[in-house]
Amino acid sequence: MRVLFVTSEMSDFVQTGGLAAVAAALPRALNSLADVRVIIPGYPEVLRKLQPLETVAACEASAALPACMLLRSVTRDGLSVYVVQCAELYERRGIYGDGSGHDWPDNDVRFARFSLTAAALAAGRLDKDWSADLVHANDWQSALATAYLQWNGWNIPSLLTIHNLAFQGLFSRESLGRIAAPDSAFHIDGLEFYGKVSFLKAGLSYSTHLTTVSETYAREITTVEHGCGLEGLLQRRADARQLTGILNGIDESWNPSSCPDLVRPFASGSWEEKRKNANHLRREFGLAVGRGPLFGLVARLVHQKGVDLVLAAAETIINAGGQIIVTGKGDPSFEQALLEARRHRPQSMAVAIRFDSGEARRIFAGSDFTMMPSRFEPCGLSQMYAQRFGSLPIGRRTGGLAETITDGQTGFLFRDASPESFLGGIVRAFATYGSKPRLNRMRESAMAQSFSWAKSASSYGAIYRHLTAA
Repeated sequence: MRVLFVTSEMSDFVQTGGLAAVAAALPRALNSLADVRVIIPGYPEVLRKLQPLETVAACEASAALPACMLLRSVTRDGLSVYVVQCAELYERRGIYGDGSGHDWPDNDVRFARFSLTAAALAAGRLDKDWSADLVHANDWQSALATAYLQWNGWNIPSLLTIHNLAFQGLFSRESLGRIAAPDSAFHIDGLEFYGKVSFLKAGLSYSTHLTTVSETYAREITTVEHGCGLEGLLQRRADARQLTGILNGIDESWNPSSCPDLVRPFASGSWEEKRKNANHLRREFGLAVGRGPLFGLVARLVHQKGVDLVLAAAETIINAGGQIIVTGKGDPSFEQALLEARRHRPQSMAVAIRFDSGEARRIFAGSDFTMMPSRFEPCGLSQMYAQRFGSLPIGRRTGGLAETITDGQTGFLFRDASPESFLGGIVRAFATYGSKPRLNRMRESAMAQSFSWAKSASSYGAIYRHLTAA
């Protein structure tokens, strides 16, 4: 079985969120079940890190989509990766925008060009030695690939995974002509969404099957609260048994006993070694020596992640003897608010407006608790990373958090996206920290959790077989 995995980011090369981690791990986990090949835009980081690259085909211009080249290479561990090379579209700083919070104005053309090339590759139009039995697209940036299969009469089943429904790829109606889409597609059962072109809705409408990244989120997106205006369509797909929730996994590198980024690798039960990681972390971030708990936040700094709730709780945490370390990038207003909070309490709060994988691992290893007060969380990976590193997550009972945190055993769940509800989880964390036997039992339970990709890959493999057989 030949599967083309279509993704706009991959942590081997570029990463803005959880999709990149999934795109790096899932195709590798699936390779024992199928011939899975990845296709990704030719960002500068991809062209630099993926070498050598061979030319596979030249793709002609179509509507406002410029001509491009299809290249191919193989990673060191044997994963085949195709690259869509088009300097005017992809060789920029920032894969979705300019880094200041502004999306590139031609993102419709950029990701339509990418999606059309992926569809043509799958259909055997570009690589004389390979075509796909199934296309697996991810989020709005590649959702159009499933539509191009339909519009061109290429009879290949397709799967779209929704990693975050809130990002839909909305463009003006004029985009329809630019992306070589038929006028007949601009209707309620196509890609039209309140008078605009929605790339994500195209994928929801034209894909053979839909998945999302936890069973809870699959249910939540069929409701008004979480459906982002698409709940009716998603409920119809669910009723037809064409919407499945499959929980993400994490890769085996998230192991504190062998992680090279830690000052002192440790195993479950080695709490003195974990304490040494905490002390190193305080020095690394300029915090005072402390005996209280250390709270970490490793996240995109956006409203969805409940950053405002962390800001509201910060004074209470610090006054109770806790310390806070935050790392991430996102909404400039949240970045400034966090930096201002740090300015007032520099000995107790550290803020790094950046993301570095090694630094994130040290925060998970050194912190006692990881804060995840998300308003919604399709899956979430930080709570899994945290548990593997003995940092107990404090998360809202939503999406993947509800499935991966066992309340009172491997972390803490709270109900509402409100300061009061979140503080209830914080209070429980402080109480647990005050009882070292209970704290250590919870740490041991958390670190014993298995979040292997093998189970997820098996579930995807079953859907692949069903779709290709049909």
